[in-house]
Amino acid sequence: MPTPQLIAFDADDTLWPNQPHFDYAEAQLYNLLTHYADADTLGRHFYEVWKQNMHLFGYGAKSFMLAMIETVIQLTNGAVTGTEIQQILDHGKRLLDFPIELLPHVEEVLAELKQRGVPLMLLTKGDLFDQESKLARSGLGDYFDYVEIVSEKNEATYRRILTRYQVQPADFVMVGNSLKSDILPVLQLGGQAIHVPYHATWIHEQVPAEQLAGLSFHRVASLQEALAYLS
Repeated sequence: MPTPQLIAFDADDTLWPNQPHFDYAEAQLYNLLTHYADADTLGRHFYEVWKQNMHLFGYGAKSFMLAMIETVIQLTNGAVTGTEIQQILDHGKRLLDFPIELLPHVEEVLAELKQRGVPLMLLTKGDLFDQESKLARSGLGDYFDYVEIVSEKNEATYRRILTRYQVQPADFVMVGNSLKSDILPVLQLGGQAIHVPYHATWIHEQVPAEQLAGLSFHRVASLQEALAYLS
């Protein structure tokens, strides 16, 4: 791997766990609302509502709450109670302030790269307030030279960021857990990517195997292993 001029790290489920908190909240709400529909029905309907509203509300806890409320209203023909809606809101609020626990080797990897003088960027998608809060709670802010919080990670977004920082795609490395958001669009631009899989992956971030055919990127078991490719 050529020496990069800029290394970007995804945040959620790359530097700290995020998806398990959403999975837990979702399961709790399905248990709460099981008298209206079974968990599979709630789950399928919730995901469809979320997808339909994504262009309006984006990602994160706030869009989670709105999609869950709309799902229950639709499935109950408006019979859901105010108390149950309040419980949905309470679960959603907890997704906005959960303690940030770093994944293994995160701080030592960032410290090593920082010592080497390689420019580092936090590049994450989601709600601006939510992601800024997570970064502040993580204590990792001083490791990053740049922070970019975007509404979507696609080719256009990466192209815009690379142009802004005057970095050629071949000199850019993206490190993250999502094949859809962190790996594919970067490779399609001619950049470099390191995939750090996480055990919990949101269905929206999953990629069919055929889309990966012929693409070259590194897959590591942990961020510590990524250092070997970032020398």
